Amino acid sequence: MSAKNRTIATEFILLGFSTDLQTNILLFVLFLVNYIVTISGNCLIVWLFLVNPQLYIPMYFFLCILSFLDLCTSTSVVPRILVDLFSSRRTISLAACTVQFYTVLFMSGTESLLLALMAYDRYVAICRPLHYPLMMRWRTCYCLTALMWIVSFMVFIIPALSMPTDLCYPNQINHFMCEAISVLQLACEDVTLNEVVMLFTCFVALFFPFAFIIVSYSSIISSVLKIHSKGRSKAFSTCTSHITVVVLAYGTAMIMYFSPSAQYSASYGKYLSLFSLTIAPTVNPLIYTLNNKDVKESMRKVFLKSTIDK
Repeated sequence: MSAKNRTIATEFILLGFSTDLQTNILLFVLFLVNYIVTISGNCLIVWLFLVNPQLYIPMYFFLCILSFLDLCTSTSVVPRILVDLFSSRRTISLAACTVQFYTVLFMSGTESLLLALMAYDRYVAICRPLHYPLMMRWRTCYCLTALMWIVSFMVFIIPALSMPTDLCYPNQINHFMCEAISVLQLACEDVTLNEVVMLFTCFVALFFPFAFIIVSYSSIISSVLKIHSKGRSKAFSTCTSHITVVVLAYGTAMIMYFSPSAQYSASYGKYLSLFSLTIAPTVNPLIYTLNNKDVKESMRKVFLKSTIDK
């Protein structure tokens, strides 16, 4: 702490990726295309759920929430990146940094819980199909969703309130956003307790949902192997989509937050965050639509109807 200027910082400089103009132009095009695909894909899934009664089942209700979370996460990060790529001084105020920090934390945390909820839905649908209409009726789905948001707030936001509010110079964040570990490195005081709280929070928020998903899918795979060939193929198709998303979401988060802080590389963490916050929201709609017959059929019917109406 002695190397730091004890003057409290009220704004921060996001170092981002590069200061080379040609590199930034290329990155701008890539991020812009990525953001357009993300917005289009996730809005399409939400729209299909709202206009197509065939998709009014819990699985697509949870998928719709996942798309909403991806929209919020991507929108809280990517527009800022696009602006900063052509900014000579990439500053962000303390207020904007705080809003971005809590938004990303809350949405990402909620998504980790949602993936566990989606695994439970698939477990009931495949392992206990006769009880599915009762166990996953709409009232239950709404209660589980409300509980998910409440638990996410309590697990992620409340512990984060203990983050140090005094951040000192040098006010440079080696990141493209206000990410937890990078912000902690600017703290004026000792952050050992904060690191312990962060590790505990990540353990609760990542390990337990991930373990629950593993157990759920172990039961699902065991049940699927007993299904006749045609039903087995459809069940595996649905589960493969979810497992892929789980690996993308939990894999990057565990690598980032379960690594010892002494071995943490800001540049390494920056690119992991890039993958989880910009690439994953783009890939999720593609995974679910390209590998789901119901969604593809709904898309075909909706677009065919719109064509006929014209």
